[in-house]
Amino acid sequence: MAGCGAEYLHQFVEETDWYNGIVLDGLLPGVAWRRLPRPLQSWLRNYIGATTLYFVSGFLWCFYIYYLKRNVYVPKDAIPSNKAMILQIIVAMKAMPWYCVLPTLSECMVENGWTRCFSSIREVGWPAYTVYLISYLVIVEFGIYWAHRELHDIKPLYKYLHATHHVYNKQNTLSPFAGLAFHPLDGILQAVPHVIALFLIPTHFMTHMLLLFCEAVWTANIHDCIHGKIWPVMGAGYHTIHHTTYRHNYGHYTVWMDWMFGTLRDPEEELKKAE
Repeated sequence: MAGCGAEYLHQFVEETDWYNGIVLDGLLPGVAWRRLPRPLQSWLRNYIGATTLYFVSGFLWCFYIYYLKRNVYVPKDAIPSNKAMILQIIVAMKAMPWYCVLPTLSECMVENGWTRCFSSIREVGWPAYTVYLISYLVIVEFGIYWAHRELHDIKPLYKYLHATHHVYNKQNTLSPFAGLAFHPLDGILQAVPHVIALFLIPTHFMTHMLLLFCEAVWTANIHDCIHGKIWPVMGAGYHTIHHTTYRHNYGHYTVWMDWMFGTLRDPEEELKKAE
């Protein structure tokens, strides 16, 4: 946590070295990558890890819903073309090097003791850890909701940043690969609440890292157009409405912020209206 001694902070350095070793040892000799500046080590590991997760989760999910379960979850005429998915991948890959700057910066801040991170759950105990985690997620949900909403409400932000993502505005243009197909600055702005929370809430460092990388899987999931019907999760059914109306369902993990601020539109109610 902020103000901790060098010996305590070294635990975070050892932890990030461990993460680096898991990813980089298989690609580069340990001597080679350890000679790189620490921020570059972290960025390279984040880039390789995030890119791998994006492709593995995207391909597996597309294979399952578009081929193994063809016409079960998504009607044939709603399946996006290969061309559309390739274009989404290109947009995401152009942004990926920039996305990875944010977790690299957050690691540097944690290693320097500027945040309220702690290294082990044993330091605080499971009850406190649970309270901190819930508080962290509330701050992230609130921050992403308003960042996302302002990217729509402030016209220059929408025109020059968020519109890149909203070219996917029909069911047959949305796919799991659209989950990270943003303008780089747009993607970073929507992830910043994860870092802001580190300064406000005592946060388990490994949990923070896992949640950042779970974003890749979660964003793939909410762009597959399959309504999971798990309340209060802001699943793909809600997010598909967001991509078609532009004015509803800005939330990230849950429906609560949209409910609180009057922007919630329920896919079940939309289905009843259509019938």
